[in-house]
Amino acid sequence: MPNTHCATPTPSLLATVARECALPVASELQVLEQVLRSRFGDALSGLLFYGSCLRNGDPTQGLVDLYVLVDDYRHVRTRLLPILADRWLPPTVFLLKALAPGGRVLRAKCALISLKDFEQGTSTWFQSYLWGRFSQPSRLVYYRSQAVRDRVHLALAHAVLRIMAETLPAQASTFSSFAFWERAFSLTYGTELRPEKASRPAEIVTHNADYYARVTRDAAGCLAGLAPLERHSDLFTRHCDPAQQRQNRLRWKARRIQGRTLNVLRLVKSFFTFEDGVDYVIWKLERHLGEPVTVSPHIHRYPLVFCWPLLWRLLKNRRLR
Repeated sequence: MPNTHCATPTPSLLATVARECALPVASELQVLEQVLRSRFGDALSGLLFYGSCLRNGDPTQGLVDLYVLVDDYRHVRTRLLPILADRWLPPTVFLLKALAPGGRVLRAKCALISLKDFEQGTSTWFQSYLWGRFSQPSRLVYYRSQAVRDRVHLALAHAVLRIMAETLPAQASTFSSFAFWERAFSLTYGTELRPEKASRPAEIVTHNADYYARVTRDAAGCLAGLAPLERHSDLFTRHCDPAQQRQNRLRWKARRIQGRTLNVLRLVKSFFTFEDGVDYVIWKLERHLGEPVTVSPHIHRYPLVFCWPLLWRLLKNRRLR
């Protein structure tokens, strides 16, 4: 199997990622940026926007997905337990609400993570939680310095290389960029307890098909076993022996077990790592069940004691996302 930890992005891949990150975003994102910069101050290194609201172009029609990159968890926390939890299992998710011009409410799901952990998660983590997400297009809507910007661009390029290296043995012997990424996202989605329909990977690739075609061509120069097919602009071949394919299947089985376990642990962590953690879990349950959820008043005071019925309802319906 290719060495997934040492592949170096080509200049063309870095340039493709950098161009995508610099594309304009809806003006409403400035409101969320200002709130987060006020909240975290100089500790905020960068802010990445990705997900469904980026694809549909309207952050007021859904839940905005933001990654909040900080320099050190100690600079955004005042208590030891949240600091340790952040370090133990990043990222930490919290909800954010803000009023956009015109009185519309913006809702964001923010994932707090240190820049160092983000770099490691997009390149060296076994789990696909970060490199699966950030191999997709994103926008760097705020960065504290040029050095931070360059580190984020490099991390995003590593995410592309990592997902491609990890899914290459699972591909057909000859494939298009579309087929490659559809298969890749099917594998990463399978490691999480998500309510996504089977057609979701194809929909994601369709929305940014040109981007995925470009990064596939860019990566062909730095991944062993991947090569463009001569005289074809968007056909590629992979070279993996049967032993590599068997090993790859075992790795993805292990990821499915690990990923779903970590989904649960991250949700438990969210109960006590932010002041609105309980509300976040209740919101998640109402969103996926489609009905109001009544909870005991004790859950806000003692979340780790009274959270288990909520978690069971989510797990029973495979609704964690």
